[in-house]
Amino acid sequence: MDYFGNWVYDVNPRNDLITPLTDQINTFIADLHVHTVLSPCAEAEMTPPLIVEFALDLGIQLIAITDHNSTANISAVQKAAEKYPLTVLPGIELQTREDVHSLCLFDTLEQVNKLQELVNRTLPKIMNQPEHFGEQFVVDAAGDFIRRENQLLLTSSSMSLSEAWKAVSELSGLFIPAHIDRKVFSLIENLGLVPTDITIEALEISKHIDPALASSIYPQISGYPLVQNGDVHRLDEFSRRMSLHIFYPAISEIKLALSNSQGRFISFTDGMI
Repeated sequence: MDYFGNWVYDVNPRNDLITPLTDQINTFIADLHVHTVLSPCAEAEMTPPLIVEFALDLGIQLIAITDHNSTANISAVQKAAEKYPLTVLPGIELQTREDVHSLCLFDTLEQVNKLQELVNRTLPKIMNQPEHFGEQFVVDAAGDFIRRENQLLLTSSSMSLSEAWKAVSELSGLFIPAHIDRKVFSLIENLGLVPTDITIEALEISKHIDPALASSIYPQISGYPLVQNGDVHRLDEFSRRMSLHIFYPAISEIKLALSNSQGRFISFTDGMI
C-alpha cells in the first residue's frame, strides 16, 4: 500500500524486513532520538500510541526508539505504527563508562537485541528507585502496563566508548555520540574531543542549536556529519528540523546520506520546532 504518494515501501509489522520498491530519492522528516515510558526521565505520556500520533501530526515519517540502555518498548511502538506512514527504527541510547550517551541505531529487532544482551552483561546490578529516578514501565502497543523494569537504566555500562562502537559496528548498526552540545553525558563535555581511534560517522546536536553555530562553538566537531534530533522525553519535544533525502528508511541509506554519497543527503530547516 502506498501511504506516501510519491514512493512505495514495504515493511513487515516489526520493521525487520525492509523492501524498497522504487529507486528514487525521497524525503523523510526524521527524529532519531525518542524515549518511551521505559526511560525513567521520560514523561508518562510517552506511550506507543501517543508517540505515533504526535509524530504523524507533525509530519514526521521516521523515528527511532532509543530508551536508556533498554530495548523493551521498541516492538510495542513498531506495532502501534504498523498501519501508519511512520517507520520506527530500533535503537538504544547507551551510556558508556565515560558517562557519554550515544545513539545505537539498527534496522532490525534481532540486531538491537543482540546489543541488549551485551548491555545486560555490562550494566551494574542496581535496583531502580522510582521515587528518586522515576518509573520504568514496559507497555504494550496500546500503552497498557505490562511490568516495571527493576534494573536501574540511568547508569553507565562498563563498556568503553570504543568497545560500544565496535559492538554496534559488528552488528551493522550506526553509532552516534548524542547531544554533544549538552553539559552532561556529552562527548565534548566529558572527553573534550572526538576520539580518532574509532570511526565516528555522525555526531548529534540538540534541536536548540543551529548546525553552523554548533560547528563554530565546538571546533572539535568540524568535518563530522551532524544529525539533529529532539531527544524526546515528552511529546512537545519532537523535532522536525532534520530531513533525510534517501531511497528508503534503512541504516545503509542513512549512512549514505551522512557521507553525502550517491545522491543521498541530510538537510535542516530553520526554526526550533
